Amino acid sequence: MATEWKGKSRGTVLGYKIFVFLMKKLGLGAAYFVLYFVATYYTLFSYSSSKSIFYYFNKRLHLTWFKSLINIYKSYYVFGQTIIDKVAISSGLRDRFTYDFDGINLIRDTLKAKKGGVLISAHVGNFEIAEHFFGELEEHAAISLLTTDVEHSAIKEYIESVTGKSKVNLILIKEDLSHIFEINAALARNELVCITGDRFIPGTKFLTHDLLGKNAKFPAGPFLLASRLNVPVLFVYVMKETNKHYHLYARKSQAKKRDANMLLKEYTESVSWMLKKYPLQWFNYFDFWDKTPTKP
Repeated sequence: MATEWKGKSRGTVLGYKIFVFLMKKLGLGAAYFVLYFVATYYTLFSYSSSKSIFYYFNKRLHLTWFKSLINIYKSYYVFGQTIIDKVAISSGLRDRFTYDFDGINLIRDTLKAKKGGVLISAHVGNFEIAEHFFGELEEHAAISLLTTDVEHSAIKEYIESVTGKSKVNLILIKEDLSHIFEINAALARNELVCITGDRFIPGTKFLTHDLLGKNAKFPAGPFLLASRLNVPVLFVYVMKETNKHYHLYARKSQAKKRDANMLLKEYTESVSWMLKKYPLQWFNYFDFWDKTPTKP
């Protein structure tokens, strides 16, 4: 049975506590070591997500059956690393990692224009640590994150107790569209409004476009909204390259105002490029391409 994303990711408070304990007492290496067992567990027992990620490797990236199977395990392992890294960097261990900045000048130019900007990313790499990259900027970079997040509050509360409260302002998407006013207010303050564009929730408006050779559904909201705002729109990703090295990429959209379909086309092209360069960092563990047969 195919799975759909319902706006909530998996994980438990206990799991986070174990990794934080290991990281603090024994270092990142110990936390990474435990991931070998966690990744094995998910590979063997998380059938629906493993099936979906196998399809990605085998049918979309055209890897062999055997290599696709091995990459399921590798994908879970790298995903676990990004979670540990996020906690480590947010806890004050930023200097344990090294960073490359590719296109950071585009973010600087956006801030200098004093109109704010929209950053569109995806669930690839480790975008949640982007705020720590922006600390390198001479200009003040305040961030607002547009989200439908319904993550378990106990996990968030625990993470914040370890890392401190994030400086990122959350703007929750609401049915009455009141979040539009919050977005406009954030842009007026020259903030960067961050959106992910790769998780469509069933029952909401969507756009379709090709990604890695097959059409998929994307949430319409991010692209309709970003195409209507008179501010720069950038595609931004933070990709893990080695155990302690990350690479930030920023690319500016050239789509004309109110052309949501062209914006989506540019977005899918940028995501495809990222995935071909970093194939293990696709972290959408559900039936993204909707392979469920239509019932008669």
